[in-house]
Amino acid sequence: MSMRFLSKAYKNQFQGKGHPDYALMGIIAILLVLGVDMVYSASFVIAHNSPLYHSDTYFLVRQMLWVGIGVVTMLVLMQVDYHKYQRFTVPGMVVIILLLFVVIATRLGHSAYGAQRWLSLGPLPAIQPSEFAKLVLILYLSNWLSRRGERLKDLSNGTIPFAIMLGLITGLVLMQPDLGSAFVIALSAVCLFFIAGADLKHFIAGGIAGTIALVMLALTEAYRSQRIAAFLDPEQDPLGVGWHIIQSNIALGSGGIFGLGLGASRQKFYYLPSAHTDAIFAVIGEELGLLGTMAVIGLFALLAYRGYKATMKAPDSFGMLLAAGITSWITFQALLNIAVVTSTVPFTGITLPFVSYGGSSMLVSFAAIGILLNVSRHQVGFVPEKNRNKGAEPAIKSVRARSAHLSQAE
Repeated sequence: MSMRFLSKAYKNQFQGKGHPDYALMGIIAILLVLGVDMVYSASFVIAHNSPLYHSDTYFLVRQMLWVGIGVVTMLVLMQVDYHKYQRFTVPGMVVIILLLFVVIATRLGHSAYGAQRWLSLGPLPAIQPSEFAKLVLILYLSNWLSRRGERLKDLSNGTIPFAIMLGLITGLVLMQPDLGSAFVIALSAVCLFFIAGADLKHFIAGGIAGTIALVMLALTEAYRSQRIAAFLDPEQDPLGVGWHIIQSNIALGSGGIFGLGLGASRQKFYYLPSAHTDAIFAVIGEELGLLGTMAVIGLFALLAYRGYKATMKAPDSFGMLLAAGITSWITFQALLNIAVVTSTVPFTGITLPFVSYGGSSMLVSFAAIGILLNVSRHQVGFVPEKNRNKGAEPAIKSVRARSAHLSQAE
């Protein structure tokens, strides 16, 4: 192998021109294929019987459209240096706060299933700003935390500003109301705060305060208290709040080990609410059995592994936090969806990333993976002078050491 080839490979590797994580892309592709198939299986009954949809493939066609837009978005963002997002984090936060406020305070907010979470803009498809808030907050916090340094351990410069920003976003999401998204947002942000080097005493105190707030939110709203009661004993109201839990358990149980077969679900015939969105994991369990559900869990475990691997190899603190935040968010959301369907936690509506039907969730998940793939292309490599910080120093030293080694070899 010639020195010219080694020099070119070295240059490509350490100037952010390396290849993306193909294993991660393969995991997403498998989840997409499974998701598209299950969305069609779970939705065609509703699409066939309702005069609103006019076609058995109504949801399938729209899901494929969002997948197509999402794939293009992912491929584009995969090529964009993630450092360029730093200048847009503050404007992005301002925009998302305004959108969240517009949803709950103006006529542009669209209500469905007892919640006002969608923004309707004329003929355009309705969007969920809370889905985009997950990615925007991770971008903002990754930039903000990476610039704090040791000041992050200070109460007034670290913990209090973090708590105010997180409280503002989660508060607006809770007002929709959307406890599931608020929980995922809060958990992802807290993980970033911990990874960035938060003071342990402040972190524990904040965790206790957050837990108390979560319990109060669950007990002060009547419908949330009813969901907790149904979680503890769904048979008390089997035709009311316990219906969703019971039907999910029936779907998972009837699938057995190997499942009833693709398209053979019985619970999707109006027994299982939101079969193609929040409860799609139950349909997977019914049609593909325990093996199918374990395969889905395994895929998300692999996604988490690849994402955290990119985190560990990121060249600077901003890239490390960005990769960790995106990976944590998608993993936590998947775990929460699966936990709800399997009656591990009380019911809350949230989608299964890359699998459930939903335009906003699909688009923002693809955008996040595109950014994560770009971080994976910059593994322990060259960092421009303006982007260098304390988090980048080990990477820079590594590059210099390898450069000296190559020079001696030549």
